[in-house]
Amino acid sequence: MDRMIVVNLPARDLSASRAFYTGLGMAVDEMLSDDDVVCVLVSHTVCVMLLLPARFGEVTGLPVVDARAATQVVLCLAATSRADVDALAAGALAAGGTELGAGLRDGSPYARTVADPDGHVWELLHPDCAPPGRDAADQDAADV
Repeated sequence: MDRMIVVNLPARDLSASRAFYTGLGMAVDEMLSDDDVVCVLVSHTVCVMLLLPARFGEVTGLPVVDARAATQVVLCLAATSRADVDALAAGALAAGGTELGAGLRDGSPYARTVADPDGHVWELLHPDCAPPGRDAADQDAADV
């Protein structure tokens, strides 16, 4: 049985958030979106619900943390190759994201870390598990 994972995140500016996530290549489900919520489809079993802070706060009644000032969670998006990691990062950055640090670019796994306009951290990751005797370029060619 496939279970759906729904990640809820507060978003101050839904149009900026929409641009960021569509820049990552994700689609928006307009049927589950309204003036307070944007539903972004990561896959057929994972979606991200971006909610205005007041609406997000209704879920628990607790204060909403500013993700630009503190990090509670790092979300990871698996990529198919190093080139896919770089393409995802380029799309995120072009759509208003911010790159955080150098990530794990030189080692295994290969990763880059970006934040959405609200500061939510996304690690874009390719495990880069090349068999012995194959370098990363060979692995990327095999992944395409």
